Amino acid sequence: MIRNKFLIILLGATVTLAGCQDDDSAVIPIIDTGKVTSIYPVPPAKWMGETNPYYTEGYIGDVMPYYAEGAFHLYFLHDAKTKPSGLGFHDIHEFETTDLKTYDYKGRMVPYGAVDEPDFGVGTGSVVAVGNQYYFYYTGHNESSPFIQQNPRESVLCAVSDDLEHWTKLSDFKLTAPAGYYDYDFRDPHVFYNEADGKYWMVVSTQTDPARKAVLLVFTTSDPAGQNWEPTGPLYTTTPEENYLMLECADIFEMGGYWYLLFSENWSEAKGTRYRMATSISGPWIAPDEDHLDGEYMYAAKTASDGNHRYLFGWAARKSPENNAGGKQWAGNLVTHELVQNADGTLRVSQPQGVSDAFDTGTSPLLVSTTTGVTESGNQWLFSPADSWALATFETLGATSRMTMDVTPGTTGRTGVILSYDSDTQSGVMFALEPAQNRLAAYMLDNGNRTLVNYLSFDFMEATYELSLTVNKGVGVIYLNDQVAFTNRIYNTAGKTWALFAEEGSATYEQLTLYKPN
Repeated sequence: MIRNKFLIILLGATVTLAGCQDDDSAVIPIIDTGKVTSIYPVPPAKWMGETNPYYTEGYIGDVMPYYAEGAFHLYFLHDAKTKPSGLGFHDIHEFETTDLKTYDYKGRMVPYGAVDEPDFGVGTGSVVAVGNQYYFYYTGHNESSPFIQQNPRESVLCAVSDDLEHWTKLSDFKLTAPAGYYDYDFRDPHVFYNEADGKYWMVVSTQTDPARKAVLLVFTTSDPAGQNWEPTGPLYTTTPEENYLMLECADIFEMGGYWYLLFSENWSEAKGTRYRMATSISGPWIAPDEDHLDGEYMYAAKTASDGNHRYLFGWAARKSPENNAGGKQWAGNLVTHELVQNADGTLRVSQPQGVSDAFDTGTSPLLVSTTTGVTESGNQWLFSPADSWALATFETLGATSRMTMDVTPGTTGRTGVILSYDSDTQSGVMFALEPAQNRLAAYMLDNGNRTLVNYLSFDFMEATYELSLTVNKGVGVIYLNDQVAFTNRIYNTAGKTWALFAEEGSATYEQLTLYKPN
């Protein structure tokens, strides 16, 4: 994925020999800092000591989930808040969880290399089991001038483990782009065993050369231990209508008679994680009418299954500066959705049961004030703006909160929730249902003026929708009818009032319930 000046963009593919690694090629020690209880966690601070400037704080980048022995092993690119000059970046760390609300932080699993090595920057990859051994194929990224004069910028590298925690880099493995493909952009290997042909598949994000068409290129092998990966051609190529620059962080899996192909793209007008579906791994791959699984603030999402449920793991972008007016930045908090298959094979997302179980039974929220055009009857709220705006303001929120409600939007205007609301300045973060525009939208509200921050296409086919909104660690996630998820960054909600609103159209809210953590 293309990042900022510190960020990784992942690696290239003909099998060649890599030079010996530094001391990090030895078995990598585990640094266990204990458990983190959070719905949308970030890695703990000071995991390498009190004074080391590189490791004091960090964020979660691309997540590489793997399920084994009753636990989800959530490997991720660690994005350090401070990056001293001359050191590498985005080493791979791990969270382990069994319930999606309590995370055992395992520290660093795969370190970055030296400035003259292919993994000076580490990028996205995946884990596959072969017998009793695990192989972690990941991206190496190095665009320093001395290095790229003699080497591809990106390549696929490998580390091995017997226990998913102690990883050893293979110094003699390096896969780079074959003829006809671009070795500057060659990254994000996704590896799995394809029972249909009895081989292991590796899907790599790259571009054709010289046409620069984004493709997912397939390599196969009968035995990863032999490290003899052969290119077999593209699995998917961006269409002229899409014209995506890259198909990042691909994932492929079979569920309920369908094959699903996920990828993320960061260059179209509607950025985010998308999916394609087919009845065969060979395609043809069909784009559903709504091919997004979330908005652009959840990125690089990949999946893992425990055999009963399949979950989608990605990161919610942070902002810089870290306030509601800041600009979107790479890496942030872990966000998890459950993937559910519809009768027609399309996918929908819902809140994982483990997250919902983190909250109490719920109470009716306390009203603070209303404007003209709001009528309350029991737990039903009618919004009929006399002018252009009707608003009901409710009690202050805690740092972690969940609310649910049934909303019947009008056919015009917009309606929804405002968090971190300041009635004096009419400021906050607005989450809006906009049926006339067939979308969910997030706005910065400042002195009554709106600035669009994020949106997600949604076809409003029903009269009434069940809306839930969960807030934790500066992240707010909306689920609508357990069909779509809409993740956004929202700071400074604790101790602030929240509101329901309707603008330039009517709306009805019922069964308002506020939940606090157990």
